[in-house]
Amino acid sequence: MYERILVPTDGSETAELAVEEALDVAEKFDAAVDTLYVVDTDAVGTGLGTEQVERIRAGRFGEMDELEARAREATEHVAERGRERGLPVEEHFRGGRPHKVIANFTEDHDVDLVVMGSHGRSGVRRMLLGSVTERVLRSTHRSVLVVDEREDES
Repeated sequence: MYERILVPTDGSETAELAVEEALDVAEKFDAAVDTLYVVDTDAVGTGLGTEQVERIRAGRFGEMDELEARAREATEHVAERGRERGLPVEEHFRGGRPHKVIANFTEDHDVDLVVMGSHGRSGVRRMLLGSVTERVLRSTHRSVLVVDEREDES
């Protein structure tokens, strides 16, 4: 049913819930796993030159060591959790508008399932902050499994 699963991550606790769910599904279906860290170039682009933004979009950070370290830490964590379960995980880095990058990645890499976390915001907070997960749902024709952090609260 699922041959290739994508789990976008930003290293947050919410993303961690999605990582565990993605790896559970991958084990069940013997699926390949990709993890993707997307740098929101709209957020970091102010003050950067066009060349720097283009490098980030291509997943090359250049002299932006802190940004690269954050990205690598987030995806390496997913790869490590996969290795613990005997699952290979391919790490990817991109830059751009997160929902668009994720949707394009699903098409370019023939992803069957995207597993993402959600903060479960509603009302004004959701309208003001937006939701990458919601935008991915509207931007891709692939299946998306949303893991809500509120379900994990005790």
